[in-house]
Amino acid sequence: MPEPIQPTPIAETGEPQASQLAMPVWLLVLMFLLLYWGMVYFDQHSGWFNTEVYVPYYSLAEVQEFQPPTGGVDLQRGKALFDNVCALCHNPDGMGKPGQAPPFVGSEWVVGPPSRLIRIPLVGLTGPVSVKGQVFTFAASMPPMGASFSNDDLAAVLSYMRQSWGNKAPPVTSDEVKAVRAQIGNRAQPWTPQELMQIPAK
Repeated sequence: MPEPIQPTPIAETGEPQASQLAMPVWLLVLMFLLLYWGMVYFDQHSGWFNTEVYVPYYSLAEVQEFQPPTGGVDLQRGKALFDNVCALCHNPDGMGKPGQAPPFVGSEWVVGPPSRLIRIPLVGLTGPVSVKGQVFTFAASMPPMGASFSNDDLAAVLSYMRQSWGNKAPPVTSDEVKAVRAQIGNRAQPWTPQELMQIPAK
């Protein structure tokens, strides 16, 4: 006959007893792997001390410069290109410089047909030009300042000109610039105002 099971003796004090047990190795390895993964994740997804993340903007214009384009035409990009390339001769306010470049403010060339305006920066312009009834004569022809621009960039610059300083004309599209490039081909000779006026206004 089997012997009856004897109950486990209880400590005389009746209190739980603590003992020293070694931590499992797998738990240490898991903690190390989690710590390593956390460092790698933070390194790849945080800004650290990147100035684009932590340095504040100092003006509204600076904030607007980094905004994504809206409506298909990036006017902020157009302004930046104008200030860097065109403003040297035409001034940042579009008023031009006597003996050097005509004004863009209220200019019929700027707010007129895009098919004519687009051609000017692609090839250049020579000869006296009339703006708002005033004839401007310059010592040197305008070079093809926009020939190296992409279709999008040139459209942005011209759209900025057509919608700044009180000008209120529809924007120029990248497709319009592309079409004009195809029409003029490899032409290298600057346009004259008379030639441009013969181009259909469409």
